[in-house]
Amino acid sequence: MTTRLPDLRDVDWQADIHCFTFNDLRLLLDVNSGALHIIDEPTREVLQGLAGRNCVEYSALERTIGLYGREVVDEVLADLARCQEEGSLFTRDTAARLFRPPETVLQALCLHVSHDCNLRCRYCFAGGGPFGGRRGLMSPAVGRAAMDLLFRLAGRRQRVEVDFFGGEPLLNFATVRELVAYGRALAAAAGKEIRFTLTTNGLGLTPEITEFLNGEGISVILSLDGRPETHDRYRRLPGGGGSYGRVVPRIKALTDARDHGDYWIRATFTRDNLDFSRDVEHLLDLGFRFISLEPVVGPPEAPYSLRMEDVPALRREYSRLADLYCRAREEGRPFEFFHFNLDLGGGPCLTKRLYGCGAGVSYMAVTPDGELYPCHQLVGRSEFRLGRVQEGIERPHLQEEFRQAYVYRKPRCARCWARFYCSGGCHAAALASTGNLREPDGVACAIQQTRIEASLYVLAKLKANFSS
Repeated sequence: MTTRLPDLRDVDWQADIHCFTFNDLRLLLDVNSGALHIIDEPTREVLQGLAGRNCVEYSALERTIGLYGREVVDEVLADLARCQEEGSLFTRDTAARLFRPPETVLQALCLHVSHDCNLRCRYCFAGGGPFGGRRGLMSPAVGRAAMDLLFRLAGRRQRVEVDFFGGEPLLNFATVRELVAYGRALAAAAGKEIRFTLTTNGLGLTPEITEFLNGEGISVILSLDGRPETHDRYRRLPGGGGSYGRVVPRIKALTDARDHGDYWIRATFTRDNLDFSRDVEHLLDLGFRFISLEPVVGPPEAPYSLRMEDVPALRREYSRLADLYCRAREEGRPFEFFHFNLDLGGGPCLTKRLYGCGAGVSYMAVTPDGELYPCHQLVGRSEFRLGRVQEGIERPHLQEEFRQAYVYRKPRCARCWARFYCSGGCHAAALASTGNLREPDGVACAIQQTRIEASLYVLAKLKANFSS
């Protein structure tokens, strides 16, 4: 009987499939379909032998045949051909042909209601609050003008989003309260839904503020880096002391009051806590169940910034974290880890997957003075100023640069196996590292690929355990 062979013509072995080992699983991702396969060692060997070829050549599989025999190799080839016929392997990238950059329709604003802060975090990309400028608070008038602009430029979008940011937004709580009411009134008049998020270091939380945030259904992102020594190393008070002891009781009071829902504990890891899975364990011990862990944002030369030589240690930590995540679910004490929420089938739409956050196009940041920037991390850099809330977009050519900075316009990203899951990476990180919107930061890429592999492992592990 003739062995069915996979058709390897037009397969881009770098961009169309990704074969890797993570912890105890060998995995094969068909990048374009999102199909994920658990494979055995003979299959891995066959794929390794065929990599880069456009047809099956048994001469390339001599080593594998010597190890496992021709019959096993033919079974593997038949399985690969069957998966290809089913559309779960060696599929083509149709997105490159179908995708068009989105129209410039605004959906979300990051309102910097405060360019001041009650902490002096040593790794703060905002320079302690003012983003390189003067300290100040957003007036209600500027906030209302920003809201007006959002609804004016939202077009037919049925949902708009506003994030209260800083600095520390709770230093301007009166304006936050007023803008929530104003935004809800605009949404009701326009027949739209508005969703609010507030990002805070937790130091300014009071029973009154907690009651307001919970009562209004405002999502919260709470900055807490983990173990006391980790948190206090960088998140410090103006006088120099650590802030852990002050913020933890306030944060716990808020999450307890909302029955542990609709929040994320947002931790930052640096070169000083490459054992960050221990910080996640600490957050779990405190009772938190929604955790996001992000690499520090900083110039490459900063002593706390992550480097390429740190990637092996980071991979070990993500491996440990992935097993911790799976074990907690198996034992009936699950938690959510933001970057393990990967949906291979029904996830974000194609535009989101290839375009990312939409900085400068569907998402913008607003300073206390009403200036518009592509995102919160680029605030204060005059070369990226887009306009003002009162006048709107004044530099459409700059906005167009961001609109065109999608995956297929980034040479390194276009053929990367992770392109549908990292969306080309962070624009601000690319600019900080390479000075080019279309050239991502290499360290950021390595971290993204590592945690995407961890997410794929989690999906496969949980599915395998559920099926067994």
